[in-house]
Amino acid sequence: MEAYLLSICIIGAIYALLAIGLNIQYGETGLINFGHVAYFAIGAYATAILSQRGVPIVLSMVLAGLIAALAAIPIGMAALRLKEDYFAIVTLGFAETVRIVVQQEDWLTNGVQGIASIPPLTAWAGASQNRMFALIIIATVLLAMLAVYLLQHSSFGRVLRAIRDNEVAVVALGKKTSVFKIKVLMFGSFLGGLAGAFYAHFISYISPEQFISLVTFYVWMSIILGGVGTMRGALLGSLVLVLILEGSRFLGDFLPGISDVQLAHIRLGVIGCVLVAFSLFRPQGIFGKAQ
Repeated sequence: MEAYLLSICIIGAIYALLAIGLNIQYGETGLINFGHVAYFAIGAYATAILSQRGVPIVLSMVLAGLIAALAAIPIGMAALRLKEDYFAIVTLGFAETVRIVVQQEDWLTNGVQGIASIPPLTAWAGASQNRMFALIIIATVLLAMLAVYLLQHSSFGRVLRAIRDNEVAVVALGKKTSVFKIKVLMFGSFLGGLAGAFYAHFISYISPEQFISLVTFYVWMSIILGGVGTMRGALLGSLVLVLILEGSRFLGDFLPGISDVQLAHIRLGVIGCVLVAFSLFRPQGIFGKAQ
């Protein structure tokens, strides 16, 4: 039971990192990123490949985050020329492109077979591996929240919110909004890549089907549940999401005669109903401010 609860905690923390990264992009800057899972995948594959080739695990995880951040630059350049809806479509296409690349490039990613035997982050902890892993990732989430808090209360953060509210006015004041957009995309993508690195070293096996666009939908759902633009919302929304995902696994106990495939569809329906309910009765999220 303890191992199961620790696993839920770890997965929740991984989603929290993803949500914090997406929240700073959309909640603070207004950038609609439907391809956040791409950086999750890049981080996971980067650390898996590097660590299996002898790079120390901690270094491979940091490099994975940096590689994901660098991969955000082309998307950031696209953001300069596209309106919000077109940018969202481009990011979605980018995520699918990344998934297809890792699926097809067997020489690097082992294709559809995936990468197995990824070294665990806390092998040195012996029987307490999951406990130490949970402590490490929770500490990482807290550091990420501190970094975002400092960013929000800096001049950089004020410019980001100004871009979100009225980009034309910001340009009129002489600010290069392109620089701010690229930087915030890189920051959010770094957190996404770091989340992917944690995921790879926790699961110890990754494959292309683990990085479908549904993951991005889950992250969007977590920040909508918690409240867009709030760190507390990103954190609590992620935990609520994981509890819904895990709790819905037990629906089969109350619905006899339902196959696993049918149960998977029912779970998605339950998640969708929760999202619709929040949209109707609490559209600002748990911690969001009422309009």
